Amino acid sequence: MGSAAAVRRAVHVPTGSGAFYYLHMNENGKLEIRNAVMADRHAIAALMVALDYPGTEAFIETRLAQLLAHPDAALLVAAAGDDVVGVLSLHFLPQLALAGDIGRISYFCVDDRIRGAGVGQRLLAQGEALARQRGCDRLEVHCHRRRERAHAFYRREGFVEVPKYFAKSLRD
Repeated sequence: MGSAAAVRRAVHVPTGSGAFYYLHMNENGKLEIRNAVMADRHAIAALMVALDYPGTEAFIETRLAQLLAHPDAALLVAAAGDDVVGVLSLHFLPQLALAGDIGRISYFCVDDRIRGAGVGQRLLAQGEALARQRGCDRLEVHCHRRRERAHAFYRREGFVEVPKYFAKSLRD
């Protein structure tokens, strides 16, 4: 028999749809929230496709390198053994006129197969803890109006809708 560290557990995780997903856990049987590493790039790109950002694979390595090296960014993943099942990209923005900074979630996705199993809550809790450590007094997220399930999640987690958000494309 192999060493204890080589033992992997698998559990059936109920999904929001009532089905089950077979999730491989680490040797302690736990889902791990950790900083992303370059080896996570393919799984992160797949999660971006799930958010309707096709083509991410073509430049994910460059973007990951930028984010991993940026002092005002954090990129967290939820990992169960070798499987990355969630990602949260967070930026810390200093404010000129306010004492507290802003933590901004730029991308947040959990694998469809395990939504509703608490993975998003764990990722968000770790992101909130990082934002507090960095002196942020609020956390914000921009979420497309078509993502109604995500809106419900954010409301359950204490977010409130703040109207008016403007954007301008800088592409020619």
